[in-house]
Amino acid sequence: MKPASEIIKETRAVLPRQRSQTRPRWRPALLSRIVRSFIVAVLYLALVPRALAAVPRLKISDNKRFLVYEDGRPFFYLGDTAWELFHRLNREEAEFYLKNRAAKGFNVVQAVALAEFDGLTVPNAYGHLPLKDNDPIRPNEDYFKDVDWIVAKANSLGIYVGFLPTWGDKWNKKWGVGPEIFTPQNAEVYGEWLGRRYQGAGLVWILGGDRPIESDQHRAIIRAMAGGLRKGDGGAHLMTFHPPGGDGSSTWFHSDDWLDFNMRQNGHGAEYTGGYSKTKQDYDRTPVKPVLDGEPIYEDHPVSFDANKYGHSTAADTRRPLYWDLFGGACGHTYGHHSVWQMWAPPRGPINNPLMPWLEAIDQPGAAQMQHAKNLLLSRPFLTRIPDDSVIVTDRVPTSVPGAGRYRFVATRDESGSYAMVYAPVGRKFKVRMDKITGPTVKAWWFNPRNGEAKAIGEFPNTGEREFISPNPGEQLDWVLVLDDATKNYSPPGRPMGSSK
Repeated sequence: MKPASEIIKETRAVLPRQRSQTRPRWRPALLSRIVRSFIVAVLYLALVPRALAAVPRLKISDNKRFLVYEDGRPFFYLGDTAWELFHRLNREEAEFYLKNRAAKGFNVVQAVALAEFDGLTVPNAYGHLPLKDNDPIRPNEDYFKDVDWIVAKANSLGIYVGFLPTWGDKWNKKWGVGPEIFTPQNAEVYGEWLGRRYQGAGLVWILGGDRPIESDQHRAIIRAMAGGLRKGDGGAHLMTFHPPGGDGSSTWFHSDDWLDFNMRQNGHGAEYTGGYSKTKQDYDRTPVKPVLDGEPIYEDHPVSFDANKYGHSTAADTRRPLYWDLFGGACGHTYGHHSVWQMWAPPRGPINNPLMPWLEAIDQPGAAQMQHAKNLLLSRPFLTRIPDDSVIVTDRVPTSVPGAGRYRFVATRDESGSYAMVYAPVGRKFKVRMDKITGPTVKAWWFNPRNGEAKAIGEFPNTGEREFISPNPGEQLDWVLVLDDATKNYSPPGRPMGSSK
């Protein structure tokens, strides 16, 4: 079937010729052709797949630090990496996965249209390849109908899709399979096609796909694809760039207008030093843009890709970057599991030694614990939150904080001083500056990142410094100290604002 635009153009081309005749004569055959063209155009517009989102649009907050819904309410981006979702799962499996993630509080899943694992030559669960002859301007309708279904299902569950048009090996092969199929010209056409198709869907565009920009050609491809997406969806969706490990979108595109917020891949190490400390660096850049970690260490992942030396990561390893990033200024966070991102199950070949099939891995403890951080931060004024490690007292170098490496302490607070929070990744004594909080009295709480429960400690005069130690000290037992201006009568940490329970 011809596109509706071509049909309408042909119809309009006929009408002027008729009007230009001195004595117009409406032949039955010509009238029938016009009527048929009109009917076909209407039917095309009615039947073409157009995912209509069951979720509101997203935008950048007025202070340029956060994501918000179109009505201005805070949107805490809690993502899960499901890179092979479109490519490897059938609809029943995809629905099972999405319902599981919705129940655990995730509101974004990150997935790739032209997937990493031979995504151009190995078909999806229904035998469909995404492109005809690996040509980006010849997408396969059957493949994208399956994508449509998953996007619509995600939206119906309140989940946005972090939609990658392609994995990076299709424009910068590096260590991947490739082949490199994109040019600036076809990247723009492909982007516009995607933008029009998903204009009404609930998603965030994520360009890149784990590859660096190493040439003017690479940069031109990404910018052209971004321009095509914008042209196609009319600016309906936010847009960012998924970088390679240890880097961020800001390295190449921070000042580009199309880049609405920065995404980092802080990597698969377990220490604060290195990638995770760079979230704050992106927070401090100008022009001001939101930032989040789109790929931290996955649960059950070989730490630093060396399982023989460091073992596989645990839930505690995934919680630490969650709070390091958030308290360092991130507007949200992405979780991942080493089996789930690749949707691994026998007899399919494993990548980097996953420990269990994805159907089992989706219920590993770290996944359910991510939502506690979202609930904690949304239980206090969210859009005025700033990073501030100076809340923590140190008796050594003025700019240092207790702990190092995986035991790094971090702090955040409301810019007006109505509350502050300190993440203690290990049970050690530490001191805080009470004057970072407003009001004559400070109410203190312990918040448990493992189960989302909060316990009141007491109320204290807002003077000088005060020492705290977590209720159950231990190397794997992390806690969050919450300090409130008592006059604000905030709800218990992790409970909706205004709630007394």
